Amino acid sequence: MEPPIGQGDRGWIFDVKRFSIHDGPGIRTTVFLKGCPLRCLWCDNPESQQIQPQILFWKDRCIGCSVCLDVCPQSAIAVDQRGIKTILSDRCDLCGSCLSECYANALEQIGRLATVEEIVSLVEADTPFYDQSGGGVTLSGGEPTSQAAFSRRILEETQKRGIHTAVETCGHAPWEAWESLLPHLDLILYDLKVIDAVRHRRFTGLSNQLILENLRRLADTGKQIIIRRPVIPGCNDHPESVHALARFVKELNGIDEVHLLPYHRLGENKYEQLSRDYPMGEQSSLSDEDVEELRDILISYDLKVNIGG
Repeated sequence: MEPPIGQGDRGWIFDVKRFSIHDGPGIRTTVFLKGCPLRCLWCDNPESQQIQPQILFWKDRCIGCSVCLDVCPQSAIAVDQRGIKTILSDRCDLCGSCLSECYANALEQIGRLATVEEIVSLVEADTPFYDQSGGGVTLSGGEPTSQAAFSRRILEETQKRGIHTAVETCGHAPWEAWESLLPHLDLILYDLKVIDAVRHRRFTGLSNQLILENLRRLADTGKQIIIRRPVIPGCNDHPESVHALARFVKELNGIDEVHLLPYHRLGENKYEQLSRDYPMGEQSSLSDEDVEELRDILISYDLKVNIGG
């Protein structure tokens, strides 16, 4: 199942968060789009990775009635001795039979088609809050450039209404996608996870060559760009990695702000709901002191640094 392409009037989303304060300046409405090319081990929105809708299983809601097993025409639900249900994605055709028959709402579809008109109407409703706080709309995900036509239309229509526009991105997209979005963007929140190519592939599944090249080209456009670095223990939390980040950013035109986003485990339960193992295992978060030490390295390069976005 692919997202409609046409003129981008519809696309796949999995959430809309109003009154957000961590996805750009001011009070914002954040629209979460499905689909992402990366597979970061620490991803706290694993339900965003596939563009296709998925069915989540909430173990704590399940009453063990087995109705979902009986009604599924594709036999796409498996259950183990602990009562944990797994949706077999290679069989599931998202017919919705299990969802409509689940008495306890233990099954939930994540991902739905939305129209540009619907999204813009939701965003526009909070214009007074944007005006008072300097906020606006942020497209996140997933990766908004994975549905570039849909993202462009949302940004275009909200910008026409005088609403500040931003996108949160991993940067891995054809340059043509960026060319279509740039005229309608006020701010780019650019995740720069790892500079070292080998480590980037190891922890995200893909090379960072396109990501770094896109960032160089975007910096030359004069758009406002804030670098966001998720700080992940065992991946990019050592001083050498932060020095490499600072040196790279200093080579870019007009970029002087970096946000450090400390690792947390808030998305761990989602992996269980998707019948997946949590890739980070028992990894704990960094201490405040450790994050502040990394912040001080960036400050030594005359960069503006914020912890937490």
